[in-house]
Amino acid sequence: MTESPTDPDLLYVGTYTENTRSEGVYLVRMDRRSGELLRVGAVDAAANPSFLSIHPNGRVLYAVNEREPAGMVSAFAIESGTGALTRLNEQPSGGGAPCYVSVDRSGRALLVANYGGGSVALLPIEANGALAAAHVVQHTGKGPNAERQEAPHAHCILPDRSNRFALAADLGADRVFVYRLDLDAKSLRHIEEGDAVMRPGAGPRHLAFHPTLPLVFVANELDSTVATLRFDSTRGALSPQSTLSTVPAGWTGTNYPADIHVAANGRTLYVSNRGHNSIAVFSVAESTGALALEQVVSTEGDWPRNFSLDPTGRWLLVANQRSDSVVVFGRDQDNGRLTATRQRIVLPSPVCLRFA
Repeated sequence: MTESPTDPDLLYVGTYTENTRSEGVYLVRMDRRSGELLRVGAVDAAANPSFLSIHPNGRVLYAVNEREPAGMVSAFAIESGTGALTRLNEQPSGGGAPCYVSVDRSGRALLVANYGGGSVALLPIEANGALAAAHVVQHTGKGPNAERQEAPHAHCILPDRSNRFALAADLGADRVFVYRLDLDAKSLRHIEEGDAVMRPGAGPRHLAFHPTLPLVFVANELDSTVATLRFDSTRGALSPQSTLSTVPAGWTGTNYPADIHVAANGRTLYVSNRGHNSIAVFSVAESTGALALEQVVSTEGDWPRNFSLDPTGRWLLVANQRSDSVVVFGRDQDNGRLTATRQRIVLPSPVCLRFA
């Protein structure tokens, strides 16, 4: 990876490498004043380093290698001055097509969702950030969509704010699974009575926790909705609350929501729409967490996979996978609304954006 001057706003971009021109994981520097993006390096991170996560200490980056029939997870040390990556090790993910990674809040465990295998895994993190062997839990279940829900397809796993539980969205099973996160035993223990059973055919894909309220928001890929779940963190139990469409009323085209994020102040929720090629902007009621669709803005590209708010909250960046672009939007920090800018960068098949 080429070196660059120290900059607090460094962005890592995960990509698909198979059948593309991608070199792997890209390092991009962002000017926080103008939103301008500049590519400063790339590293070969093996096949399809599609989804990324950064250790809480900021010194290690993790990437899934999304391949069948057996996926891998790779660990890279981050050089403090430049953001350059050096491979530490890799481990089997415990299933096919791993598509999501997150790190627990203590930095002791990596959590992985294996889409193809329909399983989730916990990989202990060693002192230097390298990964140990996975503890794997197999999901069961299916849904009414014969093409997409013939079997479980784990798509996301995240620790809760207390770091005592982990929640996993499974697109194939129409369920959000709840696990006890046992760091001492290096394992995940299913709390079946805590699971949220979603609407048949919803296809839960990604999750986002509200920063202060006991709520979890779910992007449902197969019915273009966002669901609100209440989470009881004393028992580890989810209960469905409400569901809203992520596309404008009356629109009938093909669409698959992908990513979902809540602003740091908790007042705005964002969901990406693949097909409609937009970001849906929802206001979040301060006391109840009730959602209202306020804006739907074009991503100025095709197939917006993942997106990220920058550390200042002034910008929102979108990875348009099929049009090979990362596009920058200005963000009103009071009402959360987005405004198009001229800032963008061309990168092959961008999938995941992670600020250092």
